[in-house]
Amino acid sequence: MTPDYVIWGSCFLAEAALVVVLVRSRVFKGFPFFFSFICWSFLSDALFFILQSLPATNYFKLYEFQMVIDAAMLFAVMVELSWAVLRPIRSSLPKHAWVAIALLVAFVGLVLWPIAGLAFPISKLRPEGLIYFRLQQTFAILRVVFFLAMVGFSQLLAISWRNRELQVATGLGIYSVVYLADTVIHTHQSATTQQYHWLDQVTTSSYLVALAYWVYSFLTKEAERRAFTPQMQSFLLAVAGNARTARVSMGDSASSDRHDSGKR
Repeated sequence: MTPDYVIWGSCFLAEAALVVVLVRSRVFKGFPFFFSFICWSFLSDALFFILQSLPATNYFKLYEFQMVIDAAMLFAVMVELSWAVLRPIRSSLPKHAWVAIALLVAFVGLVLWPIAGLAFPISKLRPEGLIYFRLQQTFAILRVVFFLAMVGFSQLLAISWRNRELQVATGLGIYSVVYLADTVIHTHQSATTQQYHWLDQVTTSSYLVALAYWVYSFLTKEAERRAFTPQMQSFLLAVAGNARTARVSMGDSASSDRHDSGKR
């Protein structure tokens, strides 16, 4: 049995174990998108293993489809985690405050899109390949930024390593940091060398580490969420209030413009 099959098989078993742990812990109630992402990863890995004998063109098309689904799910997971972090004050926030969070995550992704792929010799990629590569790079960088932001503001957000939000973000960050480092090093290597393939194995192994970390984390009892400090609570509510006021003002302005147009 080759090292590739050992690593892949270990990842597959770890995904299966994580699905079982998440079901037993009823994580799907608090983090439905994260649960769906892990289930999707498990099923798609099984499908790709079964279909690995497909012609390269068809296999790559399936891989592109998987990348798009992965990106959509990871976006939903980051929005979900951000919304979960605000749990202590969610009852005081506007009903659709999560939409503002989704727009913020999307905006950061758009900012990162031109940056993604700059360290890679893009001349070696076809136009369609470049799009999918940048999509993958953008979400990898976005996950690292998201993880670092949660760690950096963990004290202000009243979360610790024993809270599910930071545990999920940590697993995403572990794999993403290794993947980005692998991509940068690959720019100085030939794809035919053994070292190139070893780095790919390291990246896959980092995903295994993330899965093992999640299994361990969800098997342990979660710490109770602390309340925000009065200052932080006031700040977050003020930000939410300003966003709501801006939305209402824009709506009133648009309504006024339509009314004036009707008069003319």
